[in-house]
Amino acid sequence: MTDWLIAALVDWGLPLLGIGTFLSCLALPIPSSLMMLSAGGFAASGDLELTGVILAAYLGAVAGDQAGYQLARAAYGRISTRLTGRRKTALALARAQHFLDQRGVVAVFLSRWLVSPLGPYVNFAAGAARMRRGAFTLGSVTGEGVWVAAYVGLGYSFAASIATLAELASDLTGILAGLVLMGAMALWMRRSLRRARARAADPEGAPHDGGALPRSGPE
Repeated sequence: MTDWLIAALVDWGLPLLGIGTFLSCLALPIPSSLMMLSAGGFAASGDLELTGVILAAYLGAVAGDQAGYQLARAAYGRISTRLTGRRKTALALARAQHFLDQRGVVAVFLSRWLVSPLGPYVNFAAGAARMRRGAFTLGSVTGEGVWVAAYVGLGYSFAASIATLAELASDLTGILAGLVLMGAMALWMRRSLRRARARAADPEGAPHDGGALPRSGPE
């Protein structure tokens, strides 16, 4: 499927690129980063227009973020049931929620490009948590700008080495996502340990709210 999508970019061009980045933001297995690298390479060779490539990828990504956010905000119960039906997906969604609780709008920004595997799940988590749309949109539009500019720019600058670039980018993104998730789990364990110690020090069972996670938006 990946080879077909890349070849189809020349024939179908910008609409296909925009659809690809849109769907990838809804957690569908679309190789959008590779599509942007390839589109940048095609722009360098004159098969596609660079400004159009950037706009198509960017608008598709921003629209996909908004769609994921709105779907989760409007129908979280049904979406959550489907997403948590698989252990791997449920774990990714839980980690995205924790990442969002810890960082808010910065988490949205970073999940667009630095830890992009978490991006779609941060969209769902933000919508489900009723994060303010303005804050979510700010993180989305700025983060997607970095993501699109980086991948299209790399493809344009190193058109002859797209396959190598795609492999390196995938490996680096996976490593960064793993490090962020490890950090989030460490923070969660630390807070859990603090709450356990607080309960042990207070046998009367008085409530302690110091370890509660901050909400990313109003109820």
